Amino acid sequence: MSSINSSKLTLLSPAKLNLFLHITGRRDDGYHQLQTLFQLLDYGDQLTFELIDEDCIRLEPELAGVKFEDNLIIRAAMKLQAYKKISQGVSIHLEKNLPMGGGIGGGSSNAATTLVALNHLWKCELSKQQLTHIGLSLGADVPVFVQGRTAWAEGVGEQLEPIDLVTNWFLVVQPDCHVPTAAIFSHKSLTRDTPAIKVAAFLEGGGHNDCQPLVRALYPEVNDCLLRLEEAGYQPRMTGTGACIFVSFKDADSALIAQSKIDHLALNSFVAQGINQSPSYYLLPDH
Repeated sequence: MSSINSSKLTLLSPAKLNLFLHITGRRDDGYHQLQTLFQLLDYGDQLTFELIDEDCIRLEPELAGVKFEDNLIIRAAMKLQAYKKISQGVSIHLEKNLPMGGGIGGGSSNAATTLVALNHLWKCELSKQQLTHIGLSLGADVPVFVQGRTAWAEGVGEQLEPIDLVTNWFLVVQPDCHVPTAAIFSHKSLTRDTPAIKVAAFLEGGGHNDCQPLVRALYPEVNDCLLRLEEAGYQPRMTGTGACIFVSFKDADSALIAQSKIDHLALNSFVAQGINQSPSYYLLPDH
């Protein structure tokens, strides 16, 4: 759900899935070279931005366990404010639906949505490329949300090629654990030499998640969830570095039936449809 006027703006901050994730190498600076396909979803957090006369940035509610100045929403707003020397303030309301540390891009999506929304409200007139550059300084997954398109990604995730996919439905399940991304990418057992593939190879059924075997070995909750879904006859995959797991379906009814089959496990889950464009896409100045 999105609504727009000259001083107030409400936007969906969508989740993403990594439909596959290959680690193809490691750079001298420690960052990993990868290939992935970012699938945006029609489910996520909701952010409301309202301009205020005071020169300050407000956020409500604040996230438990996250310092105000460390919140990616605040960091994104402050970076844009400093970049364009904006003196006007903003009040931001966050309706949080996405789990933190789940591998579905909650914080990165929030940061990108903030950049796009405030670029519009503050009339900054920054291009998509400029917003993407600011976004990359906040995190490797932020650019895909700034650009607002389901996309094939390479490099550290910033080399993006928009792609239109069949809009499948997904059951997304959150095991009862938090998987720190940095710990997985720095682990000595992570596969870092997977050969690169082409888009056509993925569309023909290729691709896997290089992080999944490692996370499965380190986190029994993830392994158990994968086993349960496999035993039920599905082909689950982990997104990003986890912990969330997804299963793809051709229609909503099939996804909802699968969700009902895991109700007894008392796991957090949601059903969402894939989308090829984010609701904020049309706010970009050069879409």
